[in-house]
Amino acid sequence: MDISKTLFATMVKNARMDRHWTQEELAEKLDFNCRSLSFIECGTNFVTADTLEKLCLALSVTPKQLFDFEFYPENPADMKKELSQMIDNN
Repeated sequence: MDISKTLFATMVKNARMDRHWTQEELAEKLDFNCRSLSFIECGTNFVTADTLEKLCLALSVTPKQLFDFEFYPENPADMKKELSQMIDNN
């Protein structure tokens, strides 16, 4: 599992928990089933651009806030490549 995928998953879960929402409550706001949200929060699945937009709207956050974690590859091009691969794989 990619470390950036895991860190993103943690950011989503933390944003949900900051609002004192259960997975069921957030899944309902996203029109998802709980299992799909669980896969995102566990880092098993990554989000599509549409899902990222839905998450941001439901959680009232920006994409930057969900990706604002302390993981920086030595080469910024590596980060761009890794994020592109995660999006392509999902």
